[in-house]
Amino acid sequence: MATRQNTIRVGWRRVVGRIMAAILLILRPLAWINTILLRIGRNIAWVAMGLMVLIIVLQVCFRYLLNNALPWPDEAARFLMLWMTGLIAPSAYRWGGFVSIDLVKDMLPAWLGQLVTLILLFISLMVLVVGLQMGLKHVASGWLFNSSSLKLPLEAFGLGLVRVKLAWMYMSLPVGIVMMILVNIELTLKAIIGLIDPSAEIPADHDQTVISAE
Repeated sequence: MATRQNTIRVGWRRVVGRIMAAILLILRPLAWINTILLRIGRNIAWVAMGLMVLIIVLQVCFRYLLNNALPWPDEAARFLMLWMTGLIAPSAYRWGGFVSIDLVKDMLPAWLGQLVTLILLFISLMVLVVGLQMGLKHVASGWLFNSSSLKLPLEAFGLGLVRVKLAWMYMSLPVGIVMMILVNIELTLKAIIGLIDPSAEIPADHDQTVISAE
């Protein structure tokens, strides 16, 4: 009887070990890809924020000092704000920067709290998939309409002033959601590992450590 139990125990450990190895085989490259994509997204978001501030200051000067408001800064600032949000949100999601209530989870046993986290991640993934579908539809409709004030000066190429399609503004939504889906999958895999073996070593996000230290 004892020999049979030991055999079952050893077999179970082998199965768990293979599952963990398969998850880590997916998690490691995914975590690396997310780190690179999110780093690029954050850098673009900082630039977008800086440009947005400059454009708003410019508009304030023209509106209140020169009494001659420009037609394009308001929409340009909105364009930059949407892209800044879409590119910075995945980093906030990965680092737990969104508003959340952890009181109930912290009161539960560790394994049960991990299970609750896993369930919430699955629900979030479904919401993100629906959001991606809606975002793509929004982008498709954006190709039909031009921006009311944003134009590209392409006279040097013989094209004159080309109006910017609203789709370029709306595209920030599906781009941000795709990045958040990748982050969600990473967090889900980490939650599964934490549920199976809390002591297992998982890929760390060194960017978060560096930024937190600053």
